[in-house]
Amino acid sequence: MNPDISVEAIEGARRGTARRVKVIRPPSFSPLKLLGNLALLVQYRDLLFTLSAHRVKVRYKQSVLGIFWAILQPLSLMLIYTVVFSLGAKMSSDGMPYPIFSYIALLPWTYFSTGVTNSTGGLVSHAQLVTKVYFPREILPLSYVFAALFDFIVASSVLAGLLIYYRVHLTINALYAVPIILVLTLFATSVALVFSATQVRFRDIGVAVPLLLQIWMFASPVVYPLSAVPVQWRNLYLLNPMAGVVETLNLRMSLKGIACANATKLRARVTDCCANYRACEAAPKISTRLGT
Repeated sequence: MNPDISVEAIEGARRGTARRVKVIRPPSFSPLKLLGNLALLVQYRDLLFTLSAHRVKVRYKQSVLGIFWAILQPLSLMLIYTVVFSLGAKMSSDGMPYPIFSYIALLPWTYFSTGVTNSTGGLVSHAQLVTKVYFPREILPLSYVFAALFDFIVASSVLAGLLIYYRVHLTINALYAVPIILVLTLFATSVALVFSATQVRFRDIGVAVPLLLQIWMFASPVVYPLSAVPVQWRNLYLLNPMAGVVETLNLRMSLKGIACANATKLRARVTDCCANYRACEAAPKISTRLGT
C-alpha cells in the first residue's frame, strides 16, 4: 500500500463509489413481462451458448466413445425394445418397421428426459454463482436443455441409416418435424424451469424426477403406437403433452401423408403451448420465493 494514502482516504473512496445494485422482483403474470424476460435472455445469449457448449464438452471429456454416447443410449434402447416388444410381445407398429418406429419415438423422449434430468439440479449446483453475479437465472437450466438438443441432433444421424436400410421413403410432410422439435424444446424448457426452481427448496424433486420420467415414458407412445390406446381413453391420453410430440415425430404421418392438423394431435399442441406459457411465467416467481 502507498504510505502517502491513508486508510481513511481509502475508506472514504469506497463509500463514495457508486455501486450498481440489481433488485430482483417477482415477475407479474403478463404477456408483456414475459416478452421482456425473453428479450433479456437474448441479451445474454453469448453466456447461454457458452454454458451450453461447456455442458457438452464436460460430458464427453476424456471419454473413449465421445459424442457416440449420444447415439448409444437411444440405439441400445431401440434394440432392447425391438426384441422385447416386437419379437417377443408382437407389439403392433402400424405397418412401420418396429426399429424405425421405436427409434423415432425414443429420439424426442431421450432429448426431453435428458434435458429435464440434468437441468433439475442446475440452480442448486451453481448456488454460489447465482448469489454473487447477476444474470438471468433461466440460463442455467436452459443450457442443459440446449446440450441435450445437441445430443438429439447427433443421435438423429442414425435415423437416416435406418430409413435407408428398410427402404422407407420420406415425404414433404417430414418437414413438420422442425416446428414439432421447437415445441418440444419449449416444453422441455418449461418443465426444466419449474423443476430446477423447486429443487432449491425441496430436494426431493431431484430424487423423484427419474421415477417420474420412467412412469411418464410408459404413459407416452414410445414403445407402443397411439392406436393401441382404447378409443374411449384417447382424448384423456392426449392431454399428456409428450403424447402429441412423440406421436407426431414417429413419422407415421410423414410416411402416410396424414395431415398435422388432425384434431387429436392439435389438442396435444394446445396443451403444450399452455404448459409452456404458464411454466415460463411461474418459474422465475417460484425461484424468487424460494430465495435464489
